[in-house]
Amino acid sequence: MDPLRKLRYFVAVAEELHFGRAAERLGIAQPPLSQRIRELETDLGARLFDRGRTVTLTEAGQILLAESRDLLARWDRVTTLVGKAHRGEMDALRVGVPPELAGRVLAGILTAFERRHPDLRLDLQELTTAEQLRLLADRQIDAGLLQHPVDVIGLELGPAIDTPLGVVLQRDSPLAAKSELALGDLSGHGLVMPPRAAAPGLYDATLRTCWEHGFRPNRVVHARNPEFVLGLVLSGHGVAFDQGMVAQKEPRVVWRPLSGGPLSRRLSLAWPTAAPHPAARRVAELMVTVLRADGVSTLAPAQDEARPWNVLIGRR
Repeated sequence: MDPLRKLRYFVAVAEELHFGRAAERLGIAQPPLSQRIRELETDLGARLFDRGRTVTLTEAGQILLAESRDLLARWDRVTTLVGKAHRGEMDALRVGVPPELAGRVLAGILTAFERRHPDLRLDLQELTTAEQLRLLADRQIDAGLLQHPVDVIGLELGPAIDTPLGVVLQRDSPLAAKSELALGDLSGHGLVMPPRAAAPGLYDATLRTCWEHGFRPNRVVHARNPEFVLGLVLSGHGVAFDQGMVAQKEPRVVWRPLSGGPLSRRLSLAWPTAAPHPAARRVAELMVTVLRADGVSTLAPAQDEARPWNVLIGRR
């Protein structure tokens, strides 16, 4: 018998803890169900149930139940995806992108995707890295454009892109007279940045790099939306780190590069290793092309992609 069917029989008995109710739920007679469970125990070399006055799971059975649910869910997703692809029904690819991604970059991604894949709709959703990881685990999105450093266990990564960051500050600030700034020049200022919950790894790495280079913000103010970032900078709550696009929206702020390039933003598309959407890898390559089109962003070293948790925003 198909091993997966035996697992489905096992899950039914494990959840009902009663062979009669499990057989009724499965729509089969009880003797064949009991036989299949015994065969599965023989296959695994382990007793899965204690059969007394009541049916209970053994320790081996408890482990198998947890693993079986995940395995069966993955198999169901595989068969669904394969069937849809065969019938030409893959109508949407759900992708999370960070809230601060520039509008022209979003437009470039959508335009390029529509041109290359006219029969497939790209559903971009504005989500933080933390939100994307949760939705990827629940299979509520198909891929996510993550900000590093990040833990990507169970996910496959596409090529990563590095973009150097500079400082957004008030135009009338004495520091604006400089063509280039060091992180230490920002001493005495506050810092405007996304909340830690949005991307914990990025948040911690950013502050660590600031401290290592002589900038200990006198306060940290949180903002997710680029317009809110601008408002806080304009009102004197602090400086912000950006690749330069935020400052283009407001003449009362300026953007200055950081000498030595101590800060950069690393992005890469990630998707589930098990039963991924067939178009995930293709959209990863497309996004890399669009992100590199600014002439500043570069492809990250391939050896770092294999160890994403060790990728730091700061470079000494």
